[in-house]
Amino acid sequence: MGNSGSFNRVRKFCMALTDTTEAETLGQPTFRVAGKSYCVLEEYKGEQAVAVKVGLPVQREFLKDDRFYKTPHLGQQGWVSLRLGGRFDWSEVDDLIRGSYRLMARRSTAQSRSLKRR
Repeated sequence: MGNSGSFNRVRKFCMALTDTTEAETLGQPTFRVAGKSYCVLEEYKGEQAVAVKVGLPVQREFLKDDRFYKTPHLGQQGWVSLRLGGRFDWSEVDDLIRGSYRLMARRSTAQSRSLKRR
């Protein structure tokens, strides 16, 4: 994958979050919590990007910013990708990753609670 410095920085952000695991999905580094993906480092049309889940209610707001695009194959589930080649700030990337992590960790915790009630 292109810029290994970007990848290493994204990996560092993700691996600092509790219970994160790293796997490769379709040749792309994917970070998960409780079996749910929350961050993917992707290369799409020659551009490196970090893909995160923001949720459908706010996805449209992100897409108004031309640094973002709807993540291929996951966009319909509320994912956006931030191009890592243009202007961005690493604290923004960290915030996006943490937000996605919280969305997916909360979802898996809620699912396990509802399974326990059955």
